[in-house]
Amino acid sequence: MTQELLPAVEIQPKAEHKATIIWLHGLGDSGNGFAPIAPELKLPDELGVKFIFPHAPLRAVTINNGMEMRAWYDIKSMDMDSRADIDGVVDSSQRVEQLIHAEIASGIASNKIILIGFSQGGVISLHLGTRFTQPLAGIVALSTYMCAPQTLGDEKSAENQNTSVFFAHGQQDEVVPTFLGNAAYQTMKQNGYNVEWKEYMMQHNVCMPEIADISAFIQAKLA
Repeated sequence: MTQELLPAVEIQPKAEHKATIIWLHGLGDSGNGFAPIAPELKLPDELGVKFIFPHAPLRAVTINNGMEMRAWYDIKSMDMDSRADIDGVVDSSQRVEQLIHAEIASGIASNKIILIGFSQGGVISLHLGTRFTQPLAGIVALSTYMCAPQTLGDEKSAENQNTSVFFAHGQQDEVVPTFLGNAAYQTMKQNGYNVEWKEYMMQHNVCMPEIADISAFIQAKLA
C-alpha cells in the first residue's frame, strides 16, 4: 500500500542534482537535528548532492512510559535481543524505501544514493540498505546496532552485497554500547559485506573527526 512520502528537510545542491543522501535521525529527534551537518561535510559542489533529512513518524515509545515522540520504531525493552520492534522497523524501512524510489523516479540512479542513519536511524539504514533490490552507493551506520541479525543471511539482496558500509561509533557510548555496533559490523563481515569500522573518543553523538571521515566516504562513493 502506497503511503504519503515522509515529511523531510531538504537541502538542494548548488550545482546540477546528481546524487542524493538520505539521513535518518535518532529517537526523539527530527530531520532538523542533522540538517546543519550538511555544510560541515564540505562536499564539492560538482558532486551535486541533495540531502533529505526525513522526520520519523510520531509513535508511543514503551520504554519512555508510552510518551509519543518521533521514532522509527517502538523500543519495548532495553534487552539487547528485543530492543528494536521488528514491525516498526519494517514499516519505517518501507517508508524510507518510498523516498529512494521517488529519487530514482526523478532521474537519480540508485547507485548515486547513500543511506546514512544515526542510532535508530542507523538500524533502519542497515535493515533497508541490505534488503533493497537496487544497488546503492553506500550505507553509513552511526552509533547504531542491527535489528534481527539472524535473518540477514536469508533476507539480504544480491544487488547490495558489494555496497560499502561504514560503521562509526563512540567508545564512551552509554546509549548504544560499542559492542552492539561492533556486533553489527561483525555480522555484516561474516555475510561477506565490504565493511569498515571506526571508533571515536565520544559518547552517543557525532564529532568533527567522524564528520571528516563520513565526508571522505561520501566523496569516494560518489566520485
